[in-house]
Amino acid sequence: MRTAPSTARNATLVAAGILLSRVSGLVRTLATAAFLGVGPASDAFAAALRIPNVLQNLLGEGVLSASFIPVYSRLLAEGRDEEAGRVAGAIAGLLATLTGVLAVLGIVFAEPLTGLLAYGFTGLRAELTADLVRILTPGAGFLALSAWCLGVLNSHRRFFLSYVAPVVWNAAIVAALIGGVLAGAGDVTLATAMAWGAVAGGLLQFAVQVPTVARVGRGIRPSLRTDLPGVRQALRAFAPVVAGRGVVQLSGYVDLFLTSFLAGGAASALFFAQTLYLLPVSVFGMSVAAAELPELSSTRPGDRDVVRARLSAGLERVAFFVVPTTLLYLAVGDLIVGALYQRLEFGPLETVQVWVFLAAYSVGLPATTASRLLQSSIYAVGETRLPALLSALRVLLSLSAGAVLMLQLDRIGLTGAGVEIVGALPATEPVDLDLRRADNAYRLGAAGLALAAGATAWLEYALLRRAVARRFGPVRLGGGKLLPITVAALAAAVVALAVDTLLGDLPLLLIAPVALGLAGAAYLAVASALRLGEATRLVALVRRRLTR
Repeated sequence: MRTAPSTARNATLVAAGILLSRVSGLVRTLATAAFLGVGPASDAFAAALRIPNVLQNLLGEGVLSASFIPVYSRLLAEGRDEEAGRVAGAIAGLLATLTGVLAVLGIVFAEPLTGLLAYGFTGLRAELTADLVRILTPGAGFLALSAWCLGVLNSHRRFFLSYVAPVVWNAAIVAALIGGVLAGAGDVTLATAMAWGAVAGGLLQFAVQVPTVARVGRGIRPSLRTDLPGVRQALRAFAPVVAGRGVVQLSGYVDLFLTSFLAGGAASALFFAQTLYLLPVSVFGMSVAAAELPELSSTRPGDRDVVRARLSAGLERVAFFVVPTTLLYLAVGDLIVGALYQRLEFGPLETVQVWVFLAAYSVGLPATTASRLLQSSIYAVGETRLPALLSALRVLLSLSAGAVLMLQLDRIGLTGAGVEIVGALPATEPVDLDLRRADNAYRLGAAGLALAAGATAWLEYALLRRAVARRFGPVRLGGGKLLPITVAALAAAVVALAVDTLLGDLPLLLIAPVALGLAGAAYLAVASALRLGEATRLVALVRRRLTR
């Protein structure tokens, strides 16, 4: 067996790559908000990005992480490089064939897909969404193939490139948008240009990884072989994971379907909130889970103590960053949203609307990020059915609760004078068609979907933790350090609120860096005083940098 290095550095590399890609995604979202605002073209683009993403989400990173990486990593750990190369090549060929077929179907059936999944869209929103789906579908296929590259590179402990590669995808979209703006294009043309930019970006994201894959994965040749033991093992794991991801993917489409019945602006405002919500999920939750999966897959069967120690350390690392992020989103989310988005077509009411959606999502942020790591530990031992079943349960409960809540909250509107209730409660049907066609009616219905998703994330986490405890022994949220982490995070939130209150008359772009900077310093100071390991390591790192 080959020895595996500590995952601390690997998790840092993954986090760095994801952070850069998410920052580039945030820049893309900021540009979209500034030039398209919250309106029909922005709603259509947000919806069109989700519809063909079945190729990326159903066949991409999550599925390959659960089915391909454990098999490929184990073969490499056992020194069976040639067999590993044949398995990787076969998975590449099969994946390319499947994505190609699905891409063609997506292009041909773009209009009925849009009519089904965004049923509540009418007029310009519906027509533009269908047009954008036709353009975006091939790009989503390239993103699925890019996830295969990630599986190979992660297994070879090359973590940075695959996670930073989405930067080129986001850059291509922003470049297309800027080109359209400079040409004086209208909203519809700008959205179309961004879609073509996404296709070019998907191709580039795949292409930048291929040379490194060819170098580290010697002997990989695409094929359609299904007779190899490793391929059969991966395909057996593939089916239940696809089923589980299919349920999650279906939930995204049901969310889109439900959102299309809400007052105008809901789809794009929810998208802007999701961008900020997914930032800590990706940077902190996915980075630790992705770095641990190859190591856990290479661990000898029966090494329960080793697995439990890895999980506890990973859960502490995740909580150290996610808990303060959650409290800051709740306490000063309006400051964060305003500083990032509020300009040109995006005004103060949009800021409050997006903050409400972000706060609702944040309820489940610690559970969502911790669940990523717990899922990896179960995938690593070859069990793929249980996480899929738990995901299905969470999705069903989330959608059921979200559908009820959204109808009620869509009767709550934002005005310059505050919040008002419009219409009778409890509500049993969507708002009228005129409100759904409005550019932005400033209603809070989408918060119901976000709140339900956040709440049910805790149920999934609790069930995953029980499953992990049966296999490896008990683990705790935050690795047993949740109380001191929460105390330090509360101190940070209080500091941020105080700065926001004292400097409230200054521009948001000046207040936000000061408030968040002082909040971060307060968090690090209190966490260090409470002897949290992550804080100690960060302080030591800063000191080393300053003394160089």
